[in-house]
Amino acid sequence: MNTPPLILVAEDEDLMRAIVSRLLEESGYRVAAAASAEEALDHFAAEDVAVTLTDIRMSGMDGLALLDRVKDIDPEALVVVMTASSSVDSAVAALRKGAYDYITKPFVNEDLLQSVKNALRQRELFRENRALRRELDRRYSFSEIIGTSESLQQVFRLVEKVAPTNTNILIYGESGTGKELIARAIHHNSPRSLRPFVAVNCGALPETLLESELFGHTKGAFTGATQARPGLFRSAEGGTVFLDEIGEISQALQVRLLRAVQEHEVTPVGSSAPARFDARI
Repeated sequence: MNTPPLILVAEDEDLMRAIVSRLLEESGYRVAAAASAEEALDHFAAEDVAVTLTDIRMSGMDGLALLDRVKDIDPEALVVVMTASSSVDSAVAALRKGAYDYITKPFVNEDLLQSVKNALRQRELFRENRALRRELDRRYSFSEIIGTSESLQQVFRLVEKVAPTNTNILIYGESGTGKELIARAIHHNSPRSLRPFVAVNCGALPETLLESELFGHTKGAFTGATQARPGLFRSAEGGTVFLDEIGEISQALQVRLLRAVQEHEVTPVGSSAPARFDARI
């Protein structure tokens, strides 16, 4: 059975603290109630708080200071601030400091519950994102590339050296030796890792189709071109393009490809205007 999320309520007015706590408990949440920001910090440091709900105006440390302290402890902490309708400027200041949302008092119960629900969903997205990053780190780390020979260790060292750069890279080796794994490792360990990694097997496509796939085409450039397409180079903007089996393409197409490699610009099929792109090849 899943444990309900813990909501931390920081409110120095006894009646309001009791009302908010009861509303949350009746909605199925666990509640840690604090009569001051200092007490709230103790709860936050000791327990797995899902969402912090705090009044802005409190005696002693106020809600904005509490927000700062909570964010220092956990930059991804989700904080919803409560404020009187006459102090909306304070709520805006809280949002600029990183608060997730604000509720004006007196509030509608459903509005407060919806804000908490939205914050919990955001928390799940944060967790899913961290899990995805861990999986990417596992999948494309060097530990996933099998081999302990000195020659492969040299490859790893070279990957670590070139990954942070923007230079184009030639990876060569026999079929099945893991060239795409190396390409993905370079991409994943580079500043471009959050942008697309686009792979294309140059030997698997006819030359006419490969040209439009790489460089894009305008609408009506050929039969069946019912709409313009940017091509793989521009689709990988900010990321990496991996051209597998590049030696299989014709010399005529290699001339056009050379311009893309050297100048980082392509001319779509059916167009005379070159278009620049930013992608490592």
